Amino acid sequence: MTKLSVNINKIATLRNARGGNAPDVLKVATDCQLFGAEGITVHPRPDERHIRYADVYALRPIVSTEFNIEGYPSPEFIDLVCKVKPEQVTLVPDAHDAITSSAGWDTIAHAAFLKEVVAEFQSHGIRVSIFIDTNPDNIRNAALTETDRVELYTEPYATNYVLSPEQAVAPFVEAAKVAREVGLGVNAGHDLSLVNLSYLHKNIPWMAEVSIGHALICDALYLGLEQTINSYKKQLL
Repeated sequence: MTKLSVNINKIATLRNARGGNAPDVLKVATDCQLFGAEGITVHPRPDERHIRYADVYALRPIVSTEFNIEGYPSPEFIDLVCKVKPEQVTLVPDAHDAITSSAGWDTIAHAAFLKEVVAEFQSHGIRVSIFIDTNPDNIRNAALTETDRVELYTEPYATNYVLSPEQAVAPFVEAAKVAREVGLGVNAGHDLSLVNLSYLHKNIPWMAEVSIGHALICDALYLGLEQTINSYKKQLL
């Protein structure tokens, strides 16, 4: 079964726009789980423009499913994750001022760094996933870092899906096969939506998890959070 992890960054963005605590990030996380989400994802950034480090600490006792913390492994991020001890950490190569993740790791150029970071997190009992593109060499070298999983960066799939679903999904299927061959679990995330999620899942049914935030929160404005989560979960059947 492919799990649905809801990224709640956009809830924090809305809260921060006015100050105060509306909408309540902790309540939304609780409700997402109540409505069937199998995980909660957050991506704290250095400027704390959406999820704040304090939110991450507050969420730890709230998340009863699977807590996934994404981010660039700066010393501050590593310290946060090792203290919070989520079920999973996803390493992304974002610059500190990136609007959103826009590329996967070059696991060849950063092999030594990633191997060291992976070992640090695993020593605390945390599963590690590396955000990555579909380049087979990057996937094979990710395995050499001893990471547990890779997360496929699916923005190119989402962009090309509207032109040709078959051509859009093909490199991701091959990438997922390579990952499976070298013993890595496969996650996926970025720009997945009710439009394109089902097709991806049908072609890569062995995905362990998809992490979805922006599209899901946008859909919830029209459908409500419970119906939206149920709709996304149906795409993964």
